[in-house]
Amino acid sequence: MSLLQRFKDSIKQQHLFSSKDKLLLAVSGGVDSVVLCELCHQAGYEFTIAHCNFQLRGDESNRDEDFVKELGNKYKVEVKVQRFNTEQYAAEHKISIQEAARALRYEWFEQLVVSPDSGVGSLVLNVILTAHHKDDNIETLLMNFFRGTGLHGLTGIPVSFGYIKRPLLDFSKEELLQFAKENQLEFVEDSSNLSSKYTRNFFRNEIIPAISKVYPQVKENLADNIKRFKEIENLYRQTVGELKKKICKEKGAEVYIPILQMMKYNNRALIYEIIRDYGFNEKQVDELIKLAGSESGKFIESPVLQYRIIKHRHWFIISPAQSTSAANIVIEAKDRSVGFDKGILHIEMTSNGHLSSDNQVACLDAKEITFPLLLRPWKTGDYFYPLGMTKKKKLSRFFIDQKLSKTEKENTWVLESNKRIIWVVGFRVDNRFKITDQTKQVLKVTLEV
Repeated sequence: MSLLQRFKDSIKQQHLFSSKDKLLLAVSGGVDSVVLCELCHQAGYEFTIAHCNFQLRGDESNRDEDFVKELGNKYKVEVKVQRFNTEQYAAEHKISIQEAARALRYEWFEQLVVSPDSGVGSLVLNVILTAHHKDDNIETLLMNFFRGTGLHGLTGIPVSFGYIKRPLLDFSKEELLQFAKENQLEFVEDSSNLSSKYTRNFFRNEIIPAISKVYPQVKENLADNIKRFKEIENLYRQTVGELKKKICKEKGAEVYIPILQMMKYNNRALIYEIIRDYGFNEKQVDELIKLAGSESGKFIESPVLQYRIIKHRHWFIISPAQSTSAANIVIEAKDRSVGFDKGILHIEMTSNGHLSSDNQVACLDAKEITFPLLLRPWKTGDYFYPLGMTKKKKLSRFFIDQKLSKTEKENTWVLESNKRIIWVVGFRVDNRFKITDQTKQVLKVTLEV
């Protein structure tokens, strides 16, 4: 079967794109991307070319740009060119030249896809093709393995990632070179590919050839391993998904995890899979295991996303970090409803009222209350006289008695009158403001969440 037919079959089997899609081909001018252009042309796909000039090789970089523009003339397609100051970007972001080039490349690709002026004619660019091939995939596997990686790093380069598609991953460099020869395709050589100072080139030029002397079939074997690892990862993901559903209990914006149930699996990979979605890294698995033996209230924070994992009695609670947007809200006598982070307070004056067992309702003696009221988050040092008690109690102590979690404490608000707490919202009214037999008018405040 010809390489062209295999190319078309691979696209169809993997559902990469269709003839209706408007393709953007990332073209450097090297043999890989030139072959990609020719295959798309012979297959009848409509495409636009995108070329990145990283300005790292002086005249040679400009030569590549000119070559790609001529390639556009050959296929009668538009060529989009972007020049980058790669060295400056790398210095500013304190990353390697290779990392900088990759970041700049994909940032530009994303702009081309989402930009309203990225259209060509009546069609819109919605699929970007890169010319990564089987040899690139093998190099990536080895680099990830020696760098240190989880199972996913052993699956190589994904054939599809959002709008990025890589239709040449099933083809070796040797096959691409043979196709170029058969079709008399011209291409340019990147002189930097000969230098092993770059990590990928080191594996390509030295490591893999050295291993091939001992294992001549090393490339084929590693390509087969990538397929096996992908199949294993699929099973792994299914199993992890089932375990996460079994262990993690969602309660509003929080996730509750029974510590003993999770720890009995004695599996660090499972712990990491549970916490990774909230921005926690693999190194924090040890911190979480240590947290399991800590007292309630201790927590660890995500370095990436605004989440914390809090130890609360027999649970781990994954919770969004406390909001910094909390504010004091003034309530005037005329106000009948007030919205805040926790819900809505409905306020009414009535002559009928009684002590309520519903913590969401506060019935207070109106003659003891002075407007305006102040609704605010509680703070350290706050105290009140809990209903039924004649002695004051600090809220921090009250929360311990109520066995509140750290996030429940942080989300607690109080209602004040004349600098005195009249209600710990949603929990308890202050004994000094309770209604009695002598109460004639009642201030009724109801929390709607």
